[in-house]
Amino acid sequence: MKTPISTILLILFLFNLQFSFAQEIPFQEDVNKRALEIDAAGWEKGSAVFTGSSSVRMWKNLQDQFPDVSIINSAFGGSQADQLLLHLDKTVLRYAPAQIFIYEGDNDINAGQEISAIMKNLDELTTNIHMRYPNALVHLIAAKPSPSRWDKKTSYEALNDLIRQYATTHDNVFFVNVWDIMLDDTGKPRADIFIEDNLHMNEKGYELWKEIFTPFLK
Repeated sequence: MKTPISTILLILFLFNLQFSFAQEIPFQEDVNKRALEIDAAGWEKGSAVFTGSSSVRMWKNLQDQFPDVSIINSAFGGSQADQLLLHLDKTVLRYAPAQIFIYEGDNDINAGQEISAIMKNLDELTTNIHMRYPNALVHLIAAKPSPSRWDKKTSYEALNDLIRQYATTHDNVFFVNVWDIMLDDTGKPRADIFIEDNLHMNEKGYELWKEIFTPFLK
C-alpha cells in the first residue's frame, strides 16, 4: 500500500519545522556538548553548579581552587540571562545542586538589553530553581568591570545595585560582589588581570575571584 503524497509532505514539513526550531535555539549545540563532557567526567547530586557566560566558562582551575567542594561548571560562552533560561534544565536543574552560582548580565548590558529586562530574567531563573529545589542557595554574581566595556560602567553599576537589593529581599539568594576587588586605586579596572582582549580574565584575575568566592564555598 502506497503512502499518500499528502502524508509524506506532512512528515517532511513537521521534520523541517522541528529541525528549524532546534537550529534557532541559541547555544543548543554548546550546551549539549558541555552536558556530554560533564556526564563523561562524572558528577554527583548536591554539587555547586557554576553557570552563565564565558567569565565562568573560562575558569579552568575552578575545581582545583576549591578541592573540598564538588563543582560542576556548565557555563557556555557568550550567553545572556534569557538564553540561560532556555537551557536551565540541562545546565542546572538536572544536577539537583545544593548551590548555584550564576554569572549573567555582562553580555546582556553589552547587547543593549534594558536593566529591567535583565532583572526579570534573573528573577525567573531564581524562581524556577527554587520551584524545584526550595533549599538551594542561589548566588547571583555581579557583572565584572573590564577595560573593553568600561564605557558602560554606569549601566553595570546600576545592574549590580539591583542584584544586591534583590538578594537582600529573597530567601536563599546571595550577591557575590566581584566588582570592587577588580578595580585599581584610581577606581578603574586593573590592567594586570585581563588577557589581550581586555574582557576576559587571566589567572591573576581568577585568583581574585577565588578570594571573593571562598566564603560562599566553605
